[in-house]
Amino acid sequence: MQPVITIEGLTKTYKSGLQALKPVDLTIRKGEIFALLGPNGAGKTTLISIVCGIVTPTSGRVVADGHDIQADYRRARMKIGLVPQELTTDAFETVWATVNFSRGLFGRPPNAAYVEQVLRDLSLWDKKDAKIMTLSGGMKRRVLIAKALSHEPDILFLDEPTAGVDVELRKDMWAMVRRLRERGVTIILTTHYIEEAEEMADRVGVILKGELILVEDKAELMKKLGKKTLTLHLQEPLAALPPELGEWSLELRDGGEALDYVFDSNADRTGVPSLLRRLSDLGIGFKDLSTRQSSLEDIFVGLVHGSQAEAA
Repeated sequence: MQPVITIEGLTKTYKSGLQALKPVDLTIRKGEIFALLGPNGAGKTTLISIVCGIVTPTSGRVVADGHDIQADYRRARMKIGLVPQELTTDAFETVWATVNFSRGLFGRPPNAAYVEQVLRDLSLWDKKDAKIMTLSGGMKRRVLIAKALSHEPDILFLDEPTAGVDVELRKDMWAMVRRLRERGVTIILTTHYIEEAEEMADRVGVILKGELILVEDKAELMKKLGKKTLTLHLQEPLAALPPELGEWSLELRDGGEALDYVFDSNADRTGVPSLLRRLSDLGIGFKDLSTRQSSLEDIFVGLVHGSQAEAA
């Protein structure tokens, strides 16, 4: 698939000596939803800010839809919409005026029908004449999204877009994201709500201490790294694991009343049947069992902790 964003050797080192980004190479495909995950301070916002032309890189190159973000800034920036983390809007303007003004900043001719549709999609139409200073935090967040969409960008960056907003806005926004992708818009998002990335993203990137440590198709990532946990709720609690169960990686919890076994569901031999036979042979009964598939959050936490351990 044709890349819409190409990032090559991108770095950022501030005057203080802080290296916010180590060399980053990344291509983002046209029409996909790409989720960038990482803990606070990992470099997510720095990377987005460079691609959007807000921060100047120390080295490297970014091309957005065929336009170099530095050599051809104006054309590259016209392709991009950005919803920042911070609630920065003109408090004394009306919703209608600020969204139309934002459209004009990108050289787009007036299009009242388009702006109306954006406001309706974000449940802002009945607030179009309200001054932004009178809106709630959630409504101000909706205005930021409307501003980002005002010039009909082909690429949309969402930097922690649902942080601190209500459930209704979150649902509205993700419904809108799906509609945008259906129209061919490429979406790049950072989020702390990892379940959102798991539901929405086509691919996932993990960034840690300025380094992109993994980029993978979400489905493939879940297949390769996702584990299953078998939990057995025992009839009688165990004080300790019998040595006869040593060949399985088991964990006792809940005061010895529950037994967890983590296994690779894609393996030819999971070890589950032989474990159940051995428990029966030992006279260890269970009253219930359940399995749980590892989530993207489990995988993310494991990757981050694994990388931190290697660095130590």
